[in-house]
Amino acid sequence: MNQNKQLGFWILTAFVVGNMVGSGIFMLPRTLAEVASPAGVIIAWGLTGLGVLMIALVFGNLAMRKPHLTGGPQIYAKELFKEDSTASKLSGFMSTWGYWIGNFAGNIAIVTTFAGYLSAFFPILTSQAVLLTVGDFTLKVGNALTFMVCTIMLWGVHYIIMTGINHAGKINFIATAGKVIGFGLFIIIGLFAFEKANILPLVEMKVDGSGVSHGLMGQVNLAAVSTLWAFLGVESAVVFASRAKRKSDVKSATIVGLMIAIAIYMGISTLVMGMLSQDALLASDKPLIDAITAVLGPVGGKALAFVGLISLFGSTIGWVLLSAEIPYQAAKQGLFIPAFLKENKHGIPTFSMIVSNGLGQLFIFSTISNSIASAFDFIIYIATLSYLVPYLISSTFQLKLVWTGETYQAHEKRSRIFDGLIGLLATGYSIWVIIKGTADLTTFLFGVILLASGILFYGYLPKNQKEAERIKRAYQKEAALAVDTE
Repeated sequence: MNQNKQLGFWILTAFVVGNMVGSGIFMLPRTLAEVASPAGVIIAWGLTGLGVLMIALVFGNLAMRKPHLTGGPQIYAKELFKEDSTASKLSGFMSTWGYWIGNFAGNIAIVTTFAGYLSAFFPILTSQAVLLTVGDFTLKVGNALTFMVCTIMLWGVHYIIMTGINHAGKINFIATAGKVIGFGLFIIIGLFAFEKANILPLVEMKVDGSGVSHGLMGQVNLAAVSTLWAFLGVESAVVFASRAKRKSDVKSATIVGLMIAIAIYMGISTLVMGMLSQDALLASDKPLIDAITAVLGPVGGKALAFVGLISLFGSTIGWVLLSAEIPYQAAKQGLFIPAFLKENKHGIPTFSMIVSNGLGQLFIFSTISNSIASAFDFIIYIATLSYLVPYLISSTFQLKLVWTGETYQAHEKRSRIFDGLIGLLATGYSIWVIIKGTADLTTFLFGVILLASGILFYGYLPKNQKEAERIKRAYQKEAALAVDTE
């Protein structure tokens, strides 16, 4: 359909920046301060930025060498095994399943953060007044209103996207441009307000919740998963590759978007540590707003909160799109449930949108109870780790291409060596974060359960590629008829 080739370089770049620079920029300064000293935080950002850059280079290279494999990094899982084999089909489905869950869960984290920043203008969203009590459950006014805001936000974005991906992409571009300008101004102000005394000592021991002390490298290990959360979404252009005007834009948008995000994250994270004392940073639930308020007063805090709302709105558009696109593209290749192929006259995967956002709505219930919210935070941590599986798969697939020489010409010996080095570094980084993130047995087991739950739906997949193609053509015909009718 003609709706597919609509995304140019700048809109793709906006998706990459918008999806990466979302809730993480607001939440992470305090989270990182809890587990690492200033030096540990800076090193963690540097290592994560370098690791994600290697992964981004892998995505860009694979998008050029395997342009027919679209829909996200999890798609490469099937290419590691013999074509049309059970192992190929199962690995493609399972990696898509985990990646999909991580996406829509992460999207809801952004939606709930939006409600948190909206409370800067409407304090009633944090009201502790009791609305009703049923048995041991107490519903507070603030929780009820937050639930309503999150629900309206999710389904409002759903409606915007259903009108067409190009329309949604332009709105996301405007929101992303606004956030980049706003955070740029924050960095300039932070440079003048930075106080060296706040960031000292650069290195000190940190004690975790279990009473265990951690040195500098131990702190870097603890911060590894948190800093990675900030860069999730670097693969956004790859997921939308089939909708790009030019394949070359996918690689360029991925690299440029990542560079912009790294500059924003490292600049703001470092400056906030110099604008607030360590005690104030640890006690803050809105560190960026508290930092700018300390410099410019309440007006500055309100202005940054408004930038935050713009940022999170744009990110929500990008993540809702991403969440729906992943199973849709996988279904096109026979790796997901066929019903996810259904689309409207604008080329939007309607069934995938409804199911993804419907499941996301269940997560929004976490805003009703603080105890449920705590469990939700844990799920987000697990979801972050689920991204590393397709990241590792992509890096491994690049190594396979380099080893076999597939897609490489005789004169590309230097490129082959370079791609092999990039693949090794990206693989090493992914393995490092997986090991550090699953060091806790409970976390590891929940991660396994999350991925294994997908096996319940494996039987709904097409039996072979021929059946998958037949089903895809049927859905495409249905969509075409709907357009003709209207």
